Amino acid sequence: MTAATKVLTVHVPLPLADKVDQMASRLERSRGWIMKQALSAWVAQEEERDRLTQEALADVDAGRVIDHLAVQAWADSLDTDQPLPR
Repeated sequence: MTAATKVLTVHVPLPLADKVDQMASRLERSRGWIMKQALSAWVAQEEERDRLTQEALADVDAGRVIDHLAVQAWADSLDTDQPLPR
């Protein structure tokens, strides 16, 4: 059984289109396959970014934060003979 599909149209700069075509040729895959791979990877990346953002906001709401000055002092200590512990 074939999954339902939808055609998406996008205008891309010619140099990018040429790179996609070159990659498709090198991998012996269709341009459509290359674009599906790229779009799938981008969507997964953005979903993970959103998940991490929501997780971070929940930490802030719960008060699980570290003071900026404490982080700065720790970072500054990394170049010394006695760096501060995490």
